[in-house]
Amino acid sequence: MRGEFNMENDAYNNLIDQILAADNLNKAYRRVLRNKGVPGIDGMTVQELGFYLREHGQKVIDAIRAGKYKETPVKRVEIPKPDGSMRQLGIPTVRDRFVQQAVAQVLTQIYEKVFSDNSFGFRPGRSAHDAIQRARDYYEDGLEVVVAIDMRKFFDTINHDKLMVFIERRIKDKLVLRLIRRFLVSGIMDNGMVQVNDKGTPQGGPPSPLLDNIYLHEVDLELEKRGHKFVRYADDMNIYVHSQRAGERVLESMTYFLEHKMKLTVNSEKSKVGSPKELKFLGFTLARQSGVAVIRIHQTAKSRVKTKLKQITKRSRGVSLDTVLKEIK
Repeated sequence: MRGEFNMENDAYNNLIDQILAADNLNKAYRRVLRNKGVPGIDGMTVQELGFYLREHGQKVIDAIRAGKYKETPVKRVEIPKPDGSMRQLGIPTVRDRFVQQAVAQVLTQIYEKVFSDNSFGFRPGRSAHDAIQRARDYYEDGLEVVVAIDMRKFFDTINHDKLMVFIERRIKDKLVLRLIRRFLVSGIMDNGMVQVNDKGTPQGGPPSPLLDNIYLHEVDLELEKRGHKFVRYADDMNIYVHSQRAGERVLESMTYFLEHKMKLTVNSEKSKVGSPKELKFLGFTLARQSGVAVIRIHQTAKSRVKTKLKQITKRSRGVSLDTVLKEIK
């Protein structure tokens, strides 16, 4: 394939060999190319990555095998959230995205075998629609009270040491562990200054969603051990119970677990016990229609879509009909 990054096959003796295998690296290169994205702090574009790897690819591999590969600080950018606040992202260089993607692909194969069936966010073959459908099933079964737990700045507060302990339970390859640790502490370039990050997973790199799920997998295991029915989509967590009193007990005990065992902060203002007919989950609520549980779009999500459609279809925009139709789709 034109632009492919090729090299000789490597032996699959351990995990680093699987990561540095030609097929895995080529797949990582194609994924980075397909995802596009803006350059990191070095200015290299995804279109330039192939040229860089043809010239320096073996040096990258040698550095990884020697345990000397160093991640470049990520570039801080901000994107608007639906509520009007800003979400901070850390954009790695395309070289680092290539290495991280190669690592993430192999680790995903390992962790997909053990992740909870009630976890849906950023996992292959699973979606927000699947998550809300599972919630509907619980509601249909008579669990008509939901414990909605919101964690304050989850992605920014993940404890690095605890995360590495969780990873080391399954991953024993020291070179891979070193790569992951260096990804976590690579630093953030903000206004020309590098800020050291001693906690959190920089959102924007390929491994971030997987690492977030590895961390919260410990929460899934705790919920399963307690026999709870729950749905988790990334850091959005809903637990379904039979009564308000049971929900309040669950909220209290899980808040203690999350804050004392997991070193996270529960947002007490947004974490609530109530009816799925009122509490929004992934933009949807639940209801009963002729005795059957149904899924409905929450009013705020519906209003946001209407507002966006009005912006797209303004007559004064001066764009073609084909452009408008693509944006609507």
